[in-house]
Amino acid sequence: MRPTDLAREHGISTQAVRNYERDGFIPPAERSRSGYRIYTEVHAAALRAYLSLVPAYGYPVAGRIMTALHAAGLDDALAAIDRGHSQLLRDRDTLDAVRKAIGHLTAESETVPDRSTAPGPDPDTRTPSRTIGELAHQLQVTPATLRTWEGVGILAPARDPVTGYRVFRAGDIRDAELAHLLRRGGYPLDHISTVVQQIRTAGGADTLASALDGWQRKLTAQGLAMLDAATRLSRYLSLLDL
Repeated sequence: MRPTDLAREHGISTQAVRNYERDGFIPPAERSRSGYRIYTEVHAAALRAYLSLVPAYGYPVAGRIMTALHAAGLDDALAAIDRGHSQLLRDRDTLDAVRKAIGHLTAESETVPDRSTAPGPDPDTRTPSRTIGELAHQLQVTPATLRTWEGVGILAPARDPVTGYRVFRAGDIRDAELAHLLRRGGYPLDHISTVVQQIRTAGGADTLASALDGWQRKLTAQGLAMLDAATRLSRYLSLLDL
């Protein structure tokens, strides 16, 4: 096979095929007497495996899996795959937890009017506002953690006009509880900040539920991609002498 034969199957450029060979994602090609690359079904299977791994695990992990295989590191490749499945399961567990919590958190925030008074019980609601120490105690985190969350945009508490102290109202408490939930699920702070910002501007529980449904569809698509990648990778492994 020529580079164009491999490239045409996947709608990529011949330079991409050469780059994948250079980076170790497919095995080195033999050369003709004139110096042209000669690819075989092994290379074609390797390229199919690599490109199927990308939507399942992402470019960096897909590359690590293939380079590990070509360095006789089958166990390293399998460990990377295991970590990918573990991450997907954690994402599913986190989504389930968010679904269970978000109804309560959103309903709570929608029943609380905005206030500009000092911390204390909100009238006509069961949710009092909190000081930073009280909220930290409620979540079992440190005040420094809440200040960090504020610094990256996860929290945006008001300030008491007299004392200047932070005032965490119902919406802030919802954001903090959701951030705490996602943090336990292993999400980085910048991702949590994006999620919380989307929730703040969601426009109600229906829109938020739609966002969660979108998240569910992405996880489902990734799970199916993992199944496809497993099939193609198994086919490639059958051609290798490991």
